[in-house]
Amino acid sequence: MSEENKNTEEQPAENKEQFMDDGSSFMEIPAEGSTADEQPETSNIKPQTEEMEVHHHTHAAHEKKNWKSYFWEFLMLFLAVFCGFLAEYQLEHKIERDREKKFIQTFVEDLKIDTAAINTNLISRKKKREQFDSLTFLLNEQKIKGYENELYYLGRLLVRTFRFQSNDRTITQLKHSGSMRLIRNEEAADSIISYQKLVDLILQNQEDDRIERRAVDPVLNRMFNPFVFDKMLDEFNNVNKPAGNPPLRSYDPSLQQDLAFCINQIKGSNIIISTRLKLLNEKAKNIIKFLKEEYHLE
Repeated sequence: MSEENKNTEEQPAENKEQFMDDGSSFMEIPAEGSTADEQPETSNIKPQTEEMEVHHHTHAAHEKKNWKSYFWEFLMLFLAVFCGFLAEYQLEHKIERDREKKFIQTFVEDLKIDTAAINTNLISRKKKREQFDSLTFLLNEQKIKGYENELYYLGRLLVRTFRFQSNDRTITQLKHSGSMRLIRNEEAADSIISYQKLVDLILQNQEDDRIERRAVDPVLNRMFNPFVFDKMLDEFNNVNKPAGNPPLRSYDPSLQQDLAFCINQIKGSNIIISTRLKLLNEKAKNIIKFLKEEYHLE
């Protein structure tokens, strides 16, 4: 063998790029006797990409609830709602109790004002009844001439009256606001209604009395001189006896009898009103005592 051939045989085989049948290259096969460190880098090696770690969090599987769990959840929810309802109910109940007591307090105050007004009215009506009796006596005894001064005075006072007016502040509020339902004590509610019914009856009696007093005006006009009546009034509208004995406009006995009839009618209404005012006064006192004890008022 020649030296040239020998050198050729001894020369290590170069790394050959291997091809696939389709002409595409893949990783080179190192030549025999070569190491991995000696392998040349090839340009067709794909760049490596850093793989990101993916952490998978595992969740514990939900435990299946049994009927007891649902029952307790429902019970707790029910109790929470129910307790809230009770708290709201108690608050509303307390507010209504406070309003009820306030209405009772103001009603008691109204009754105290009424009793004072009733007592004053009863005194005035007693005085009016005495005036009716005096005028009737003069007419009945035919004490006319020489008594004109007294006849004018009593005739002018005949049409005047003292009207009782109840202090209906609380009653009006209870009626118009629908708050009567707040008075839970049945006896207290009945006493309020009963009192107001008697007041309404007295007011109707007073209206009848007003009609009767207005009916006497034509009789007085024919019997008495209106100019004398005018002079009997002072700047405060008080009635004073006329000076001397001014003559009447008419001395007709039939007019005197008409006047006596009118006096009788007015006197009857005065008696009825006075009697019922006394009943109202007693009722007011009893109600005040009862409500103070029942509602622990001062």
